[in-house]
Amino acid sequence: MDSVTLEPVRAAGSPCALLNGPGSAQQHAGTRAGPLGCVPLSHQVAGHKYGVDKVGILQHPDGTVLKQLQPPPRGPRELQFYSTVYAKDCCDPCLLELQQHLPKYYSTWSSPDSPTELYLKLEDVTRRFQKPCIMDVKIGQRSYDPFASQEKREQQIRKYPLMEEIGFLLLGMRVYNVGLDSFDTYDQHYGRGLMKDTVKDGLCKFFYNGDRLRRDVITASVAKVQSILRWFEKQRQLNFYASSLLFVYEGLPSAPEDKPGTLSLQKNKGVLEYNNNIEQSLSTMYTLHKSHHPSTQDNSAWHDLLTPSDACEQETRVQELPEVEVRMIDFAHVFPSEVHDHGYIYGLRNLLKVLQQILDD
Repeated sequence: MDSVTLEPVRAAGSPCALLNGPGSAQQHAGTRAGPLGCVPLSHQVAGHKYGVDKVGILQHPDGTVLKQLQPPPRGPRELQFYSTVYAKDCCDPCLLELQQHLPKYYSTWSSPDSPTELYLKLEDVTRRFQKPCIMDVKIGQRSYDPFASQEKREQQIRKYPLMEEIGFLLLGMRVYNVGLDSFDTYDQHYGRGLMKDTVKDGLCKFFYNGDRLRRDVITASVAKVQSILRWFEKQRQLNFYASSLLFVYEGLPSAPEDKPGTLSLQKNKGVLEYNNNIEQSLSTMYTLHKSHHPSTQDNSAWHDLLTPSDACEQETRVQELPEVEVRMIDFAHVFPSEVHDHGYIYGLRNLLKVLQQILDD
């Protein structure tokens, strides 16, 4: 397997994740307009906000997402990651498989008025959804990378002491309430308030639409996360820190209410056309979140997962499930490695365990 040339540079800190409430980002004080018809993304559940933070995210008129490059070393490292994975001459089967789990990377972009202000031009994975429900989950056992200072490590541990045991952290989410025709939002403070005995209920809120629990969406999400887990169990060339999973599903009902446990759903026969109104197109958060550190800790109490037969059965039935996106995001802290990414694997397994518990209840 070809090696990836990602240099392990000391990582700098980043601002805390933010939650932008309903309404246009341009309505918030201090927000400035973007270049060349680009507009600040209005509905971010975590990450940097354009015009408020030093870096931020924009929506390009063509429907792509522009993530402003962060200061060195974070920004150049993320650019190097995307450029390596999406290189035209890439022949590494590991990286080619990884592409299906990431937002598509198109190129770098800059405005003629500010040619030195560089952006990553990325796929907006929410584009085809009318009422996108979105959740950002940080994956890993620790919220700092191996190059963080002792002060930074202690700071991150204080923010969420359970990260090492639970293996993931809910950074933010918004869920469409079908009865009220509005979105319920939950920020990083909500996620950091979840304890070991309440994290299942916290995640459950993402799949409850005010009328019923979307078991079909949970089942589809499980299949997607399992696919990402299989990639991590095979690869030994990259370790991911400050990385998250982005979950997206359609909140607008498209089929009659299903009986409990039923997987087969009718597809929405209507064409989900992209609404250029920023209020309708929920942006994604391709931004920095500190995450984990490789660990060989057993924590066997968290390791009861779906059996391989269950996984195979779910994959064969995935075509019956609703459209769900689960993508890896935030790559400012990706480093070369020769061992499995134990911290990320641990977090994925525990997240799968909790999702399965929600289904079983």
